[in-house]
Amino acid sequence: MAQSPDKSLYFKQPAKNYLEALPLGNGQLGGMVFGNPNSERIVLNEKTLWSGGVQDADRENAHVHLGQIQQYLLQGKNKEAEQLLQENFVSKGDGSGRGKGANVHYGSYQTLGDLWINWQDTASAYSDYTRILDLDRGVATTRWKREGTSFSQIGYVSLTDDVLVVHLTASEKEAISFSLGLDRKENAETYSVDTDQLLMLGELPDEDTTGMRFASMVKIFPVGGELIQKADQLSLRGADECLIVLAAATDYDIDNPALRGADPKEEVLQVINDFKPNGAQARHEKDFGALFERNNFQLDKHESRVVSLSTPERLSRYAEGHPDSQLPVLYFNYGKYLLISSSQPGQLPANLQGIWAPEYQAPWNGDYHLDINIQMNYWLAEPLGYGDLAKPLHQFTSNLVENGQKSAKAYYNAPGWVAHVISNPWYFTSPGEGASWGSTMTGGAWLTEHLWEHYRYSLDTAFLAAYYPVLKGAAEFLSSVLIEEPGHQYLVTAPSNSPENAYLKPNGYKGHTVMGPTMDMQICREVFGNTIQAANILGEDQGLVDQLTKKMARLAPNEVGEKGDLNEWLHDWDDADPQHRHVSHLYGLHPYDEITPWGTPELANAAKATLLQRGDGGTGWSRAWKINFWARLGDGDHALVLLRKLLQPAAGDGTKIVMSNGGTYPNLFCAHPPFQIDGNFGGTAGIIEMLFQSHGEQETIRLIPALPADASWQAGEVKGMQARGAFTVDFKWEEGKVVSGRITSLKGRECSLLLPKGMMLINEEGATIVTNQLDGDSEVVFETLPNQTFSLMPL
Repeated sequence: MAQSPDKSLYFKQPAKNYLEALPLGNGQLGGMVFGNPNSERIVLNEKTLWSGGVQDADRENAHVHLGQIQQYLLQGKNKEAEQLLQENFVSKGDGSGRGKGANVHYGSYQTLGDLWINWQDTASAYSDYTRILDLDRGVATTRWKREGTSFSQIGYVSLTDDVLVVHLTASEKEAISFSLGLDRKENAETYSVDTDQLLMLGELPDEDTTGMRFASMVKIFPVGGELIQKADQLSLRGADECLIVLAAATDYDIDNPALRGADPKEEVLQVINDFKPNGAQARHEKDFGALFERNNFQLDKHESRVVSLSTPERLSRYAEGHPDSQLPVLYFNYGKYLLISSSQPGQLPANLQGIWAPEYQAPWNGDYHLDINIQMNYWLAEPLGYGDLAKPLHQFTSNLVENGQKSAKAYYNAPGWVAHVISNPWYFTSPGEGASWGSTMTGGAWLTEHLWEHYRYSLDTAFLAAYYPVLKGAAEFLSSVLIEEPGHQYLVTAPSNSPENAYLKPNGYKGHTVMGPTMDMQICREVFGNTIQAANILGEDQGLVDQLTKKMARLAPNEVGEKGDLNEWLHDWDDADPQHRHVSHLYGLHPYDEITPWGTPELANAAKATLLQRGDGGTGWSRAWKINFWARLGDGDHALVLLRKLLQPAAGDGTKIVMSNGGTYPNLFCAHPPFQIDGNFGGTAGIIEMLFQSHGEQETIRLIPALPADASWQAGEVKGMQARGAFTVDFKWEEGKVVSGRITSLKGRECSLLLPKGMMLINEEGATIVTNQLDGDSEVVFETLPNQTFSLMPL
């Protein structure tokens, strides 16, 4: 069975570990299919299944030390400031930001357990094995033969019915015989409740209080055969075919985690009882396919040989320099597949592992890191028309506010709200427990960028009004905590970090705690600017607008250092690690857009110098971010270098934490290492930036702004891209030049377009709007009406 080279993951053998397994999901329920014809294992996840619980991690009187910490920083006594901060300004108790939270209040995301299908009569070998994940259908298919009989296992997690379904068929009658198990290594027990059902019940630890209760039920729907009940297993003998259907739930309450929701046992019973086997796969494929087909990217060049190669073989050949034009397209499609499968409205956002973790202690607790990782998960949502799939992030941000207000009072005696570096389903907003990384104060403020971005793409004023208090609260906090530094009387944040990096002062001191790191200043400008615009649109808070406008003008600006790079710190200090994985001071280049090659060329050149100094190494997500940076600089060739590095095969079983040498595992999961899904999403967003941009002050639409010179990228097509200002854009290019396109205005806003050389724009009536007969691309601005479409055509 051959693969679709741009829409399928293909394996020629069962998975040896979860990094070769095929991920399925509907946002809430996840499964990883190993595809073993003897003893099939499907790793199960339920997004809200976390140990730990609500905790009071704020040091209520930490703010009494704030003035002294700030005074030390103003006096240049960074060492003393960091020592005092570590003693009095970190979280209370164990925040477990270093990733060991499973058995403390902070908690860890955990696997639900494993579903086992143990086949009878496996003494003879199997042959003709294939395992394929069809991204456009959300279906994993395993096929094999044994003693002349062909077997098929089809798996999916239904968006429609909220269940995992495994459909087993055979070419011969009465050929399906297996035993079924559902287990978990700890904190759960499994019972057979009938000849066709298993029930697993459990409760996760939360120190000395009641932890998360959870339940999972699996039911067999056979065609023919005999069902046999055992204590904790079911057996089916001699069936023609069957469906295995699994549901899972917890008692987590997304709006008030301090309370408990419905009994998860009753919930899974209801889901299983409501399930209708007839047409289940068709229902799922219809709903999943509708999401997947909202947008499309293709490259016209194909290499026929790759059709017969497995996905790991393709990764290896690509790393060796062999052409595989469709591998970047596959990676793009995989990114949107993972978003659809791990984030749906009404849920928690996708975490560090999306929804796919086999561990009981997930790396970094599988939590929500606010210093880039959760934000990177959603960079692709708006431009691909998945703004609805970003709703979990919007709601999560709003739900942080209540705890964030307490943290703002406790640590800064400030109004508004703050969240620092780490968070979880309990809406943790305190600093982390380490001064070296845990005091970055702009994590929550960064999250509000996604609220404003959703408005920029949709122009939905009702959404803006609903979330304006969240944006306003972040601005009020930042406005309140700014202090005046003595060198230039700039307003700066203090104390803070530049995420996870360290500096070297001229006296040799290596530290982390500072005032006014560049990223903080960029985020302040962004949040103030966004709040000012939102208030003006909504006719709100003129007093706040005036206050923010004045303070915005006094924020410490971006500065170019002696080495020609952009300073990461308020002063031109050296980095302790010149090739550190975080490049936080380029936040103003991406995702914020205050640095552009056309608007701020000097700063853009400094950003380029920074990237060259940092190098092309780093963790998987770091390489993904660098793709976006180089694309924003218009350098598609260097962006492709980073994409190739991101796609380098990663070895190991995914258990060792390494802060460099990221890449891609056999199932295309991104290697930090270990697995972190943000690199998948960030890499997909980087491909978008190479092909299509609409940022900057004018939000000008730019087509193929960073197209690589590589031959495989010279002809292709994009459909369904969303531009800021509420536009949908389709276009084709040949020989590296745009040859046709369509722009549809959804809200009737004025459109700015970088019109390619030799092209013209016509309206629906065929009237020419504008032409470009210049030697290069020309920026044009034209009026639109709601739902009006314009076509790009050659002159």
